[in-house]
Amino acid sequence: MYKSNRHLYVQAIDDYAGNTLVASSDFDIGKKPSIENAAKIGKKLAEKLIKTKIKEAVFDRNGYPYHGLVKAIAEGVRKGGVKI
Repeated sequence: MYKSNRHLYVQAIDDYAGNTLVASSDFDIGKKPSIENAAKIGKKLAEKLIKTKIKEAVFDRNGYPYHGLVKAIAEGVRKGGVKI
């Protein structure tokens, strides 16, 4: 995941192959980052992961503390059906 001053980006990467499998951001939902919208971004990522038959992932918070937007994304992914 990556947070800029204006946007929020999340992607699923295959570390062995070095490929990005799926990605989601605030551009997918059309709204600015907030706690509620971060959860929607997480759910959107989970939907894309399930379409690619991935049901389990490791969450790398990229050094950000686990609260606020980061926590909302993780909870959105979990609610979307992906185990992290």
